[in-house]
Amino acid sequence: MRRPERERPGDRLPRFTRAERWVHHATALLMLGCLATALTLYVPGLSTAVGRRDLIRSLHLWCGFALPVPVLLGLASRAFRADLRRLNRFGPHDMEWLRRADRRAVRRVGGLERGVVPVGKFNAGQKLNAAFTAGAILVMLGTGAMLAFPDPWPVDVRTGATFVHDWLFLIVAVVTAGHLWYALRDRGALLGMATGRVDRAWAARHHPAWLDAVEGAVEGAVEGAVEGAPTPPGPASAAERDA
Repeated sequence: MRRPERERPGDRLPRFTRAERWVHHATALLMLGCLATALTLYVPGLSTAVGRRDLIRSLHLWCGFALPVPVLLGLASRAFRADLRRLNRFGPHDMEWLRRADRRAVRRVGGLERGVVPVGKFNAGQKLNAAFTAGAILVMLGTGAMLAFPDPWPVDVRTGATFVHDWLFLIVAVVTAGHLWYALRDRGALLGMATGRVDRAWAARHHPAWLDAVEGAVEGAVEGAVEGAPTPPGPASAAERDA
């Protein structure tokens, strides 16, 4: 893991608001609750060791049906809605990030290491993970509802729902483990999600287009305050819109 560059006073940038972090943390806790209870119900030896199967099943249902709630509540936050728009945009720089084996390569510009790919606030991997997670939650919610309330559904539908629910659980478990592995190796990302702020050096290496947008917004606000009016924005590139 690369050691972050020494931080100077004023090098901390706001990355996530309290609302954005709350949505992430609440969704993560509910997802981990679903996975832990599902594993307990799925593995016979673990189920026997833990016992209280009815309680575990109830916890699984409550965590599962509550999964969309943090996202729905988060829609009240302008910052969170802006994040959703960013996550739903896929530009040429995202394709470049996916194609390049050296996507983490940097070059030194003005004494600062900057990523060679103009990544905005979220890279392509984060966007794909968000899309998969959203789709998985909806599918798990639908199939889980069929299993929790089986009476209206014919046997073949319930069998199919069980098949999809079980296999998707395994896939989600693998993706979640990968997400945690990457996150725990990136101190800057962990710091951003824990405190809402990141080091400027980390932003330059991993999200250079986002750094430019943040610093440009600050400079524009200062110039507007001094001169009495903001500078009209020019045409934005895909990376700039993504930032």
